[in-house]
Formats: sequence, C-alpha cells, structure tokens
Amino acid sequence: MSAQAAISPAPTDLVTLAGEAALAAKALAADAARRVRASVLSPEGRLSAERLEAEQHAAHGLAWLATYAEAIDQFAAYAGRLAEAGRLGETETLLVRIGLGEYLDQIFSGIPMSQGETVRPTTSLGLSAQEVARHRTGAVETLISEGNTAGNRAALVRRIRDGQASATIGDSGLDEDMEAIRSEMRRFGQAEVAPHAQDWHRENAYIPLEIIGQMAELGVFGLTIPEEYGGMGLPKISMCVVSEELSRAYIGVGSLGTRSEIAAELILCGGTEEQKQRFLPKIASGDILPTAVFTEPNTGSDLASLRTRATKDGEVWRISGNKTWITHPVRADLMTVLVRTRPEEPGHKGLSLLLGEKPRGTDADPFPVAGLSGGEIEVLGYRGMKEYELAFDGFEVPAANLLGGVEGKGFAQLMQTFESARIQTAARAIGVAQSALDLGLRYGEERIQFGKPLVAFPRVADKLAMMAVEIAIARQITYFAAREKDEGKRCDLEAGMAKLLAARVAWAAADNALQIHGGNGFALEYPVSRVLCDARILSIFEGAAEIQAQVIARRLLETQ
Repeated sequence: MSAQAAISPAPTDLVTLAGEAALAAKALAADAARRVRASVLSPEGRLSAERLEAEQHAAHGLAWLATYAEAIDQFAAYAGRLAEAGRLGETETLLVRIGLGEYLDQIFSGIPMSQGETVRPTTSLGLSAQEVARHRTGAVETLISEGNTAGNRAALVRRIRDGQASATIGDSGLDEDMEAIRSEMRRFGQAEVAPHAQDWHRENAYIPLEIIGQMAELGVFGLTIPEEYGGMGLPKISMCVVSEELSRAYIGVGSLGTRSEIAAELILCGGTEEQKQRFLPKIASGDILPTAVFTEPNTGSDLASLRTRATKDGEVWRISGNKTWITHPVRADLMTVLVRTRPEEPGHKGLSLLLGEKPRGTDADPFPVAGLSGGEIEVLGYRGMKEYELAFDGFEVPAANLLGGVEGKGFAQLMQTFESARIQTAARAIGVAQSALDLGLRYGEERIQFGKPLVAFPRVADKLAMMAVEIAIARQITYFAAREKDEGKRCDLEAGMAKLLAARVAWAAADNALQIHGGNGFALEYPVSRVLCDARILSIFEGAAEIQAQVIARRLLETQ
C-alpha cells in the first residue's frame, strides 16, 4: 500500500467530513445571500432592478458561490451513495477528496467567475472576516488541508494511466441501465463519429444524414418522449448520458438530440393533443428534424423586446421579421418560431409560438419555400449543423399550428423548456470536457520530452487530474438537476447552476488540453484545436454566463 493510500480516511470518515463541509458551504452561501439582499432592496423592501444591476458583481458572485455550495453538496451526496452501495473505491475517493478540498478552498479564498473576475466572500459579498471564519469548521479545514494535495493528484493520475479508472474516470453513480446506454453511445461515437469529426469541422460540412439515420435507429431523438407518442419514455437523466457521450465524440452530433428534445418538450408541455399526435412520433423517429427559432438580431436574451410579427390571415399566420443564430435551419423540417401576435400587448404578453413546417433545403437551395430566406453565419466552432440568420417575409403557417391553440402563451411555453435545455447544455459541456481530457491524456502519454512522456511532469499531470475532478463534479450537479426534473420538481435554479458550472469546466479543460499539446495544439490538424472552439460557445448559448448568473441570483434573493 502506498503512503498516500495509507493516510486516506476510511469511506465513512470521508462521507462524514464531506457532509459536514457541505453544510458549512451552504451556510456561508446563505449568509452571503442575506448580505447581498440587503444591498439590493428598494426603500419599500422589495428587490430593486436598478440596485441589482448596480451591485451586479456581488449578485453574480453570490450565484457562483451558491453554485459551488450546491456542487459541494451534490459531490458529498455522491460519495455517500457510493459508500452505502460499497462502490466508493480509491479512484472515487481521490476524486472526492481533491474536488471537495479545492472547491472549499475557493469559496473561502476566491471563485473565478471568468479569467479576470474573482468573487471573494469579504471584498465581493460584504461579509466580515469573522463571519467567514465562522464557517471554516474542522471538517472544512481537514478537507482543504488534506484534499487537493500533490500526492492525491499524482495518485489519481497514476490510476488513470494504469487503466484502473473507468471510461468516466470514476463511478458515475448511475445504475446499470444508464451505463448500458452510455456504453452503446460510446461505441457509436467512437466508431462512427470521432474519426470524422475533425474533417467535418475543418470543411464546415454538415453531419451526414447517414449518421442522423443511425442516431434515429439508436433512439436518440425519442429518448424522453412518452411511449404513447412513439418515444422510449426514459427519464431526463438518460438524455444527459446520451448528450455526454455523443458530445464527447463531436458536439454537433450531441446537439442534434437537443434540437429534438427542445421541440418535443415544447409540444408535450404546451401543444394540443392533435399537435402531439401529429408531430411527436415523427420527431421521435427522426423523420422530422426540428430547429428552434427564437433569437433576434437586436434582442439576444431580452425576449420581451422581440419584434418578429405574425398576422392572422384567414386560415394562416403570416410571419415577417428577422431571426439570428438559428441552428440547423436548412435541413430542419419543423421550426418552433417565437413571434409577436399581439403587438398591442407589451413585453412577454403578446408572444406566441408557431410550429412552422418547411421542406428540407440544401447548400445549393437552402430555403426552397416562399417567404423564407437566409444567410449562413460562419463560426469558429460548433459546426456540423450550420448557423443562419433568417428573414421571414409573409411566411405561411397554418392556423392550426399555433402551439396550444392559444395566443399570448409563447413566453410561458418557452420557459417550460429552459430547465431541460440547460440540463442538456450542461451534459454537452461535460462531454466536450471529457473529450478534452481524452485528447490531453493521449498526447501527454505519446509526446516524449527530455526522455520521458509529458504526463510524467507534475504540472501536466496536475492539469489532467483537475480536469477529471471538475468533470466529475459537474456531472453530479447535472445529474442532480435531471433527477429533480424527473421527479416533477421545479429545477430552473439547479439547471442554471449545472449549466453555469459545466460550461466553465469545459472551457478550462479544453484550454488546459491545448496547453498540454503546446504549439501543436494551435495547429488546425490537431482535434484539440476544434474542441477549444467548440467549448467556447457553451458559456454563451442557452443563456450567457452573465445572464445565467443574473437569473440564479434573482432566484436566490427572492427566496431570502
């Protein structure tokens, strides 16, 4: 037994320490929330939008602190579940010790919101040193001092290099059924997607329809659609596993499933029974490829300012206006279009959703239908589906395709999908981060410098260790959000936290993997250059990190 293993606490001791430290982290976040709330109240005692904006650094810092506290809590719970099941092995123990030690240290010393912004409990959140010290309990001090050590990181990398860690670097905590799904998607991704992803990216080519057909045969597009509508009726956590593994092979392929997930969720939650019967079976089978058409050139996340109009004309709606950053619209058969049908009603009240059907296009003839045109937006990464700016000029949608058959419900209908969409984005981020780890580890083993592989150098090994740890943390907070969704609970807060953290983890992993590659990582021929570009979008779409932090902060402050 190694010296490092000899001083490791028994599983029960680690679980006890983790649980106590999680309580301390939650208590610190609660104290910070009370302090920040006092600074953003109006004279009448209500949250002030003006004060909230003025105190944005503190509010967003609170969002990050609370996200870390939730991540610590979920990682501690994960350790407890594994220990109870007799599955908390050495790899999992190392992941938990390093992860809890590092994240606890950061919540007291400084959490990076971005490369140039750090949130600290005293200078950022207004807590006194004495208030902060109250939460540095014995369990916290033990995990900080004995958690993220050089010895633990080296031990974790040894296990990864020796093949003693699973494909997910440690037990995922899921059951055999979910792991069987993971294995199937992993095999498909490795065999059919990963070998071609770099070429698709560099050529800015569409993901071949043959690949989409294989995905349909695997059930990707109907995973969570109820069986009565042609789907498999599986829980949301299954889509997390599928999104992870497909995005690990190529984010574009992982994101194809998300297109169908969003459209199906919209129709399931807000559609009429006729709309469900008509569209859901074809979405589940892959016969219908959907796309979301929400964003406008001058609105971004400010959907209340949306200007695209739909006017009733007999038995059709005619859409006029512009949309931007629309993913995969050329080959889509169905567009879920957010429009303003009641111009006299301000803000969100006048918005409705239309199910716009269209023929599939090609590069030569992208939009072979009257009233719709568009131009491609060339992008750094996240390719394979292509981004477009669309122009609607009297585009016709049958009156029967008004979602739910009612006007003015579009914003509320859209909000119902955001939980699932953000959970899926977090899962895609985990897949991208895992891809970065795979590439960094492989290059670190193969590249010989000064007579030994790069991975033998501590700072290279440390990067790999922290990638594995943060991926494991992001995975558990994402699975937690998915379980909350599956249980029918409101989980916009948890989904937002998962997306916020996982997107940053993906970017850090990609950046570190490229650093391990050195100059070669900057060469287009190396896949890590693509993964870096793909990772960058994750903290922008489905709600930019700043918007996500604002939403989380508002939820936290409203509940104080």
